[in-house]
Amino acid sequence: MAKGYWIGRVDVTDPEGYKEYVAANAAAFRKYGARFLVRGGTFEAPEGTPRARNVVLEFKDYATAVACYHSPEYAAAKALRDGRALADLLIIEGYDGPQP
Repeated sequence: MAKGYWIGRVDVTDPEGYKEYVAANAAAFRKYGARFLVRGGTFEAPEGTPRARNVVLEFKDYATAVACYHSPEYAAAKALRDGRALADLLIIEGYDGPQP
């Protein structure tokens, strides 16, 4: 079964307030078994319009990734992010088919 992922791109506008979101989102991520593959870090954006911060979270499957986003735990965390950051978030199913 293919894993599920969150791909987030974020510009933090209130760094102190954003810390509250980071602390609160841990409850949802623990409950749904999320694992950070990317959390900030150095990057290059050769195409498109980048944001300052990039995050990739891995879940056991797509359904779990979607359930985490719609959970009450994440809704509470997201409410703390609203107004403190501009974010793009994509929830996507991984690929486990043939490789080149």
